[in-house]
Amino acid sequence: MAQTDKDYSLTPVPKDKRKGFIPMFFVMLGFTFFSSSMVAGGTLGQGLNMKQFIITVLIGNLILGIYASLLGLVGAKSGLTTHLLTSHSFGKKGSYLTSFLLSAIQVGWFGVGVATFAIMVNKATGINLILLIIISGILMTSTAYWGMKALTILSMVAVPAIAILGSFSIFQATDEVGGFASLMQLEPSDTMTYTLALSICIGSFIGGATLTADFTRFSKTKLNGFFTTFIAYFIGNSLMFAFGMVGTLALGLADISDVMFAQGLLIPAIIVLGLNIWSTNDNSLYTSGLGFSHITKLPKNKIVIFNGLVGTILSLVVYNNFISWLTLLGSTIPSIGAIILADYFLLRRKNGYQEKEIKNVHISAIIAWVFGIIAANLLPGIPPVNAIITSVVVYSIATAVEYGVLARKKETDPSYPQMEKI
Repeated sequence: MAQTDKDYSLTPVPKDKRKGFIPMFFVMLGFTFFSSSMVAGGTLGQGLNMKQFIITVLIGNLILGIYASLLGLVGAKSGLTTHLLTSHSFGKKGSYLTSFLLSAIQVGWFGVGVATFAIMVNKATGINLILLIIISGILMTSTAYWGMKALTILSMVAVPAIAILGSFSIFQATDEVGGFASLMQLEPSDTMTYTLALSICIGSFIGGATLTADFTRFSKTKLNGFFTTFIAYFIGNSLMFAFGMVGTLALGLADISDVMFAQGLLIPAIIVLGLNIWSTNDNSLYTSGLGFSHITKLPKNKIVIFNGLVGTILSLVVYNNFISWLTLLGSTIPSIGAIILADYFLLRRKNGYQEKEIKNVHISAIIAWVFGIIAANLLPGIPPVNAIITSVVVYSIATAVEYGVLARKKETDPSYPQMEKI
């Protein structure tokens, strides 16, 4: 068992296998340092000026950072994957639905990454795009197979490289338009509302944020899990947006690879962006493997190979529908993490996660999830935020009602087990 489940996909991570702040920090930065976030930043650059962009990114990544870091805390304290956490909040069978959705979305993100890299190399070299997609998919899947150790090593190489290249690109773009003051005066080619901008900012990584526990369960302390996540999402993700935004605003090019090619950074862009995409894609396959392992009980490593194949085949389809993909994420995913958090703080914070308390289906969680999706799609405002707030409120009320009904039944029927007060 130790050989086939070295990543503890179906059990808590033992205390002696936990990692310190630095390796976990690089893993989380490697997850958030994703070229598709630069693409999303470029999308914002087409509709926002610099002042509007700064406001949007600070608010959006603050919300995203708090949401992710609280989930990071829960993962570090429990040692459980996101999918095992949903077993407690949604029920054993109820969690299969959420695990399938979360894992399928991560396979989709893997596809986005493969296509992003292949298209970038194709533009620069003219090599056949399909061939590049196949080779990229195989290489990225091969390292994801080895799990957390490979993720840590790859992240420690990719994170400094993308930070250096992205910063150089920003300074060069700023210099080309006459300095920072001139950059602040540039106006975008189109207009975008703050609501849409915040939805793109938060939605760009809400799927990854919901899966934070898959990584922070390896943290030695819950504070490490919280702070490594918050820094990665608030600072790291903001930097990635800035790398994409500034080039778009200054040069009028929406694609980050086009920006860097225009700046004469052809070879560095291919190498560094390739490493960056590779590290994040490994994380995506890793988390999707954990999810499908939770459903099928098959070893994660075998599932990773299958997921890599599917993601590679679907890569161009997902890439060509990038913004609609973010909209889908924003309406269906945040409620899952919100319910995990509400369940933890209401029911699990003191006594932890007890296997004997897992139900087959937790109706309160399903109801809250549905209401969260409805709120994301129908209420005015920012869809991911609407989903989170609504899910927490509905789950809390439904759980209180559920416990109240059971308490009243116990008063009339002493055979009912004693329920813990919430």
